[in-house]
Order: sequence, then C-alpha cells, then structure tokens
Amino acid sequence: MACSAFFFVPVWSSRYWIRNRKRRKEDRGAYETGETPVKMYGRLLSLASSSLAEKEFKQDSSDFWEEPYWQASAWKPCADRKILTSLGKPDNSNGFLLVSANGGLNQQRVAVCNAVAVASLLNATLVIPKFLYSNVWKDPSQFSDIYQEDYFINLLKDDIDIVKALPPHLKSLDIEEIGSLVTDSEIVKEAKPNDYVKTVLPILLRNGVVHFLGFGNRLGFDPVPFKLQRLRCKCNFHALKFVPKIQQMGSLLIKRIRKYDLRGTLDSQLLGKFISNSSHSKMNGIESGPSKYLALHLRFEIDMVSYSQCDFGGGETERRELQAYRENHFPLLIERLKKNPGIVSPKELRKLGKCPLTPEEAALVLAGSGFKRGTYIYLAGSHIYGGKSRLLPFTSLYPNLITKEDLLTPSELSPFRNFSSQMAALDFIACATSDAFAMTDSGSQLSSLVSGFRTYYGKGQAPTLRPNKKRLTTILMENKTIGWTAFEERIRKMIDEGQRPRLRGYGRSIYRQPRCPECMCKSQ
Repeated sequence: MACSAFFFVPVWSSRYWIRNRKRRKEDRGAYETGETPVKMYGRLLSLASSSLAEKEFKQDSSDFWEEPYWQASAWKPCADRKILTSLGKPDNSNGFLLVSANGGLNQQRVAVCNAVAVASLLNATLVIPKFLYSNVWKDPSQFSDIYQEDYFINLLKDDIDIVKALPPHLKSLDIEEIGSLVTDSEIVKEAKPNDYVKTVLPILLRNGVVHFLGFGNRLGFDPVPFKLQRLRCKCNFHALKFVPKIQQMGSLLIKRIRKYDLRGTLDSQLLGKFISNSSHSKMNGIESGPSKYLALHLRFEIDMVSYSQCDFGGGETERRELQAYRENHFPLLIERLKKNPGIVSPKELRKLGKCPLTPEEAALVLAGSGFKRGTYIYLAGSHIYGGKSRLLPFTSLYPNLITKEDLLTPSELSPFRNFSSQMAALDFIACATSDAFAMTDSGSQLSSLVSGFRTYYGKGQAPTLRPNKKRLTTILMENKTIGWTAFEERIRKMIDEGQRPRLRGYGRSIYRQPRCPECMCKSQ
C-alpha cells in the first residue's frame, strides 16, 4: 500500500507505512498478489483526480462531515430505562437455554442479543453463549475473550437470569439424545416469537434445557412484542461491553488516528475507563493524526467477491480464479447454480445493485461526495481481493489510507493476531468512533451494527454514508459521457437521501435502525 512520491503523505504516517511495507507484503495471502491495476472507469478516475487537485487547498467542499438533518439529533438512547408498568421477570424459570452461535464477531453479537430476547420470551435462564469455531474465521475466542461477562449478567439481571454454566445435574445429560438439541434447520430464518412458543417451549418444559446450535438470524424483527424489542436494544447497545484488553488497544488506535482527545458518548461507551483526556498520543515523538478522519468498510474480500458471481473487470483470469474459489468454498451455491438454468448474468447483477463495490467505485463515491484528496481514511479489514493492485485506483485519489496494521506495532497487535473476532472488534471501535463512516454494502453485519451504534449514541453528530448500489450503477454506466459536475450532483443527491432520518421500517433490523420507540426516545 506504499504511495508514489507525488502523493501528499504527512511525516507521521509515512514512517508507519515504511515500517509496515515489508510486513504487509509478507502478510498478503492468496488471491492478493495481482500486479496490474484493474480500472473499470478510467475516464471518471481522471476527472476525479483533476477535480481533487483543484480543490486540495480550498475550503473543505464536503457537507458530509456533518449530519445534514437536525431531526437526527431529536432521538436519544433510552433502551436501558426501566418501564414503570413492567412486571419484571417471573420468579421461577422454565429451564436453561444454551446457545452455540456461528459466524464472526458481528453475527455472534446479533445471535447473543436474539438469545437474550428468546430467553425472556420462554422464561428461561440463559447460559453465557458459546461461540462456534469456524474454518472460515479460524478463531477460538469465546464470550469472555471479547465481552465483559459480569457486566453483561448484572446489566440484564432485572430482565432475565444469566449463569455462566449449567448446574451439575444437567451437565451430564446427552442433550441430543433427550431431544433438546435444536439446529438452524429446525427453526425457520427470521422466526416469529410464536414459532418458539409452539416448537421450543414444550421441549424446555419437558427436559429443563434446550440447546440452540448455530442460531444464525433465527429471530425476525416483526412482529415482536415491545418488551422483547427493547430488550434486544438494551443488550446490543448497553450490555455488551468489550473486555479491557480490547478497549485499551482500541483507545490507543483511536488516539493515533486523530489529534484531538477521545470524547463523546460513542467513545465512552466503547472504550470505558480507557477514554482519556490526556494530551494526544505521539508516535516516535511526532504529533499524531489529522483533525478528523473517515472510516470505510470496504467489503471486497475474496469470499464476498466470488459469492456475488459478478464481474469486476479482471478478465478471464479473474473469472477462472473466482470460479475455482466458489467450487472450493461454496459447494451448495455451485449445486444450486447447476440446477437453475436461468442464471442472472454478471451484467444484470450489477444493474440490480447486487455487486460489492470495488475500491475504485468507493473512491469515486467519496470524490463525488466532495471529500478532499488529503482526507485520512481508516480502512476496516485489510484482506482486499486483488491486494495492492486492486487498491491502486483508490490510493491514486486518496493516498492517506490507513489500517490498524499501520498504526499499531507488531508487538501491540501480537495478542490479537490469531483472533479474527478480536481484530474485528478493533475495526468496530475505529469505525463507530470516526468523524464520518462510509459503508459499501448494506448487508454487511459490521456496517449495519456500526451504523446502528452511530445512530443510537451519535446525538445527530455521527454521519454515515450509505450508497444506493442500484442508483450508483446507473450513474457509473454513463462513465464515457457524464461530466464531473453532473456526476458530483447525482452522487451527492444519492448520499443525501440515504442520510434522511427515518423511523425503523417494519421488518427492518433494530440493530441497524434503532430509531424507533422500542429503542430510542424522541425529544419534543
């Protein structure tokens, strides 16, 4: 990710890039070694480069460092408030609820809060959830490695009972043999509360214990009683605190990104006692950070890219590579594609807005939104498909691209290195506390949870950019003819419309869109 000599690179960051250049090259895995830059929109890139050069020393031209609508500040966090009419939890529990959650950090976070809601629904005692080991994530981390157990238990004690382990008389039971193992195949995706009452409650009452295995997206968002929705919000936004190890490193990471002190509700909620009012951090005696930074979650990893079945301009070599990855990692997808002769073409998928944004497309969106060339951009995750060559169109417009690997030393990162969920937690902190956050895929759990956190705790001062991929494709299809002024106008209108404060729609994620009476309170 080293930058060419003509790039504007401040002294503080260049030392970190130089130090990390060799390490990043060694860390590059398969599918990240391409050398020839892939450009799908060469003309627009040229126009963007000229525009950014003209604006470099002018007043900041982007309005998206601030929330554009005052209505965003009218909603305040209140999921942790006690409801006076609530009767509280029943005196006697119907049994114990075990959950083994699959996925990565963010999928497991959602599963934990859904489990809290289901435990309340079934009047069950929740055992601290287990996290399944995945061959994809390769992370053995458990709940207590990521979240503060005692804090979680105590904050929710008025709502449900939570214990750290089953009582001795139940530990010896063969859960599967007695019929208490419930897998994802036995509960429909986005299940309704009544589904649990009809199918799971009888098992719980009969055996005293139920074990959910997988539990991926197994509780829908509507219709769900007010009490359970509020409990989900209380869990996600209040009860799940990162352990001190993660908070401390997250605090160091943020202080190295920006000049000013850690501040505000977002910082305090995510960093706890490690929020500091001391003078800003220095690296090797050099003053750190810009005055503000934008965080970008660029969902362009090999799994996402290959699964999408889209074309990303890399020609036959790219197509063969992605097909080989699909065959090795997504056999069910390959089987489904063989059975379905009416496969949608890559071109149609792109028109429908189904393709992940490339780094090139993300850079064009930022340029069209008015962000200047010198903008500091924190990149969440770093395993971009195509590696350095795929990132070159981005860094040609925005050279100040940084990651946690740039800002933290190898020894500082060492305790997290083999734990992908703990590394993802650092990205979560850097994205949630940024001055502006840009997502490229609305279906990403990280982007969804981060944008929800910013809505909940941001006080209307934590803007999130949400490109509409279908509309963006329509704009980019005019690459050969559209003028830069027209491109900017259409991009800004698209981003502006995505920032309008909206109430959570029916069936929409309460974790991503907490602006609703169950989660937040609106000031008059």
